[in-house]
Amino acid sequence: MSDITVIGSNMIDMMTYLERMPVEGETVSAPEFELGYGGKGANQAVAASKLGSKVTLITMVGHDNFGKEQLENFQNVGIDTRCIGVGNQNSGVAPIFVDPSSDNRIIVVKGANNELTPQILDDFEEQIKNSKLIVLQQEIPLETNYHAIDLAVKHNVPVLLNPAPANDDLDIEHVSKVDFFAPNETELSTLTGMPTSNLEEIKQAAHVLIDRGVGNIIVTIGSKGALWVDKDHEEVIPGKHVEAVDTTGAGDSFIGSFSHYYTEGEDVAEALRHANQYAAVTVTRKGTQKSYPTAKELEQTLNKIV
Repeated sequence: MSDITVIGSNMIDMMTYLERMPVEGETVSAPEFELGYGGKGANQAVAASKLGSKVTLITMVGHDNFGKEQLENFQNVGIDTRCIGVGNQNSGVAPIFVDPSSDNRIIVVKGANNELTPQILDDFEEQIKNSKLIVLQQEIPLETNYHAIDLAVKHNVPVLLNPAPANDDLDIEHVSKVDFFAPNETELSTLTGMPTSNLEEIKQAAHVLIDRGVGNIIVTIGSKGALWVDKDHEEVIPGKHVEAVDTTGAGDSFIGSFSHYYTEGEDVAEALRHANQYAAVTVTRKGTQKSYPTAKELEQTLNKIV
């Protein structure tokens, strides 16, 4: 069995690098375009696997050539693919537009990801039961995530929920059952309905969820790092400052690498410090999964970053 079971999405990233974003009604030329592998669930699984974790991914690929390529990619990076199904729809795709400042805009077409239903998870209950950590995001139906949480709670398996992209319909009753809730500031505000424009407001919103039963809140705060809140304390884990080239997939690399370090036995603070380092390295490279280093590459790159 795997240490980490990721239940989530896979996408084909369609990356366009722009000299500037077009305004409404305008057509602009772009100097560079490439295809890549993405999707929040797949990204997080790949990051953890590249670092050395045993990872199983539960997802649905499309019945097209993209779906076949996704399966080959997962196998190539060492992910257990026995729980991956082939849907009736085309693969999910994500057109991504990146400007010279490394900011991005993303459109998600979920495709076969919508076919990952709660009923499918029942076939993999044994896999969930024997995992060290279940990792969830929100590019699949919310009902599937809720069922995953219920199955994990039934078997006393910790759950990390990364509520991205934000969804106004997210049920706080299910969120209250997870061990790790890992939003950014916007996603935290969406769930709690509270302002999160500064650190004190973020802390106040986080404590609302702690009071509802969430074990740990990890709020990513960009280049500043991450805020960790539990019932006993609050701690900002500083980020590592680098010259960013492309921030696409950075949040997923953070979640995937944290999952790796935590299930390897590190405490939360140490795992967060290492996850900040990992995410910092990924933004110095173009692309999503291809920007994620192995453990050896990570060490070599960190030695070069001042």
